[in-house]
Amino acid sequence: MDLASFIGIISGISLIISAILFDGDIHNFINIPGIMIVFGGTLATTLLTFQFRDVVAAFKAAYYVFSKEKEDPNESVATMIKLCDIARKQGLLELGKIKTDSGFLKKACGLIADGSSEEAIRAALVTEIESLRLRHYIVQDVFRKMGTYSPAFGMLGTLIGLVQMLSHLQDPSTIGNAMATALLTTFYGSLMSTLFFLPIAGKLKSRTVMEVINLEIMLQGSVSIMESNNPIILYEKLSSFISARLRRPYNEMGIGRKK
Repeated sequence: MDLASFIGIISGISLIISAILFDGDIHNFINIPGIMIVFGGTLATTLLTFQFRDVVAAFKAAYYVFSKEKEDPNESVATMIKLCDIARKQGLLELGKIKTDSGFLKKACGLIADGSSEEAIRAALVTEIESLRLRHYIVQDVFRKMGTYSPAFGMLGTLIGLVQMLSHLQDPSTIGNAMATALLTTFYGSLMSTLFFLPIAGKLKSRTVMEVINLEIMLQGSVSIMESNNPIILYEKLSSFISARLRRPYNEMGIGRKK
């Protein structure tokens, strides 16, 4: 599980609940009509905006944010160095036999083994990266739109509550429920937008950036293997994608260790 996401969501919910309980009753913040307006309206408008499969993909991606640790680019660098060493010792054709769970890396190795030109490899892999960016943008946009819709439906619920209150001024017993709906729908909309939808969209964007960095490492590594089968030169090129303080030394990459 991604520790930062877990800490963020738990601390946010805990602080809000603690503030409510500090000098009040949590039951005062539960209003079924308000929940129906905000949650139901946001979901309905999101389904109207996007295709159903995009909404499903977005919620699956949200689960991915909380359940998976981000990939370490050092691992991608180490993988490309090992492939470079294989190509140098056994030839480029051996890369076509590599077993990997990464479809992108499998495609890169296949192109190298087939003797494709550097331009062809670069064009194919760049297209793959750009397609990934577009797919991920749609997923992120689902939560960005939900972060926009939920406060709007909160305001809509406020207007509904005010209309109900004004239309029953002759009956003071109904004013309390109408005012609760008016205020709590705004609370629900703001809460869902600022604590869930927009942070999830931001987290997905950061994950996309990290994934693109890993793919760029594989792309540049594949091109470099075609140019020169020198693991040290390859390491120097690919390590530039990683912050200096997070960069793993060459002798920890699995190649060139002293025995």
